[in-house]
Formats: sequence, structure tokens, C-alpha cells
Amino acid sequence: MAKITYIDPQGARHEIDLRPGMTVMEGARDNDVPGIVAECGGACACSTCHVYVAEGWADRLPPMDPMEEDMLDFAPGVEPGRSRLSCQLTVSEALDGLVVEVPQEQA
Repeated sequence: MAKITYIDPQGARHEIDLRPGMTVMEGARDNDVPGIVAECGGACACSTCHVYVAEGWADRLPPMDPMEEDMLDFAPGVEPGRSRLSCQLTVSEALDGLVVEVPQEQA
């Protein structure tokens, strides 16, 4: 299991234990984290699961593929180096302790 902390647009923290193989988006969706709409269900075909990755984590995540980069063009409030689509982040023990913040624009 990996503990992922989501900070919703109102500033509330949601600490959720997720099993490896899930995505960070699935964890948010399945646990009703506000602001993660996930309209495409994880197909990387929208940007409604946009999150900001906490400082110190960006370099520990797998690199973005071109499709994710393209979809981020549609997300409001993109912050280079921090913005990711949570559907593209697969949970593993290496992500234990990851903190992501849901943008205010998704409230």
C-alpha cells in the first residue's frame, strides 16, 4: 500500500491508502476527493484530473509522455514542473507519501 495525500481546493487533506497498480486519479475518484472529476475515466483524453505535485516529488515521478503534455494544454492554471494528470500516475510503493493538490479552478 502507498499513502497518497490529496489537498482539495478548500485546503482539506485526504490521506488515502492505495494499492499498487491503481492510478492517483482512481484513488481520488473512488474516495470522493473534491475537484477530481475524471470525465474520461483515465484515458488521458481530458484534463479534469489535473493536480499539482508537491515540491520534491516531480523528479521522482515517471516522465510525462507527449499525450499527457498535450492534454495539460487544456487544464486551467498549469504550473510547469508541478502539473500532472493524476490518471497518468500509477501507484507503487515508490509513491508512498506523495502529496498532490487539486487546483482551485477545479472546485
